[in-house]
Amino acid sequence: MWRATLRDRSVWLRSLRIGLPVGALQIAVNQGDHWLTGHVTSAVVIKTIAAPAISIGIALVAATATVRSKSKHDAS
Repeated sequence: MWRATLRDRSVWLRSLRIGLPVGALQIAVNQGDHWLTGHVTSAVVIKTIAAPAISIGIALVAATATVRSKSKHDAS
């Protein structure tokens, strides 16, 4: 069931719509000062990439669980 749900385009789109803005906000809060002052290290770059990836991952799991739960409810 998870695989079928993860193939659903709407699940991915919902995850991106939620995860990208949240990840951008995390970048601004956590690494924004480094980017603005030009003190960018490899650690800052990795954290900048990780923030939206983590947010999208969390949103993807939540969206997938919601679709699965709704499918089970509709089947009952």
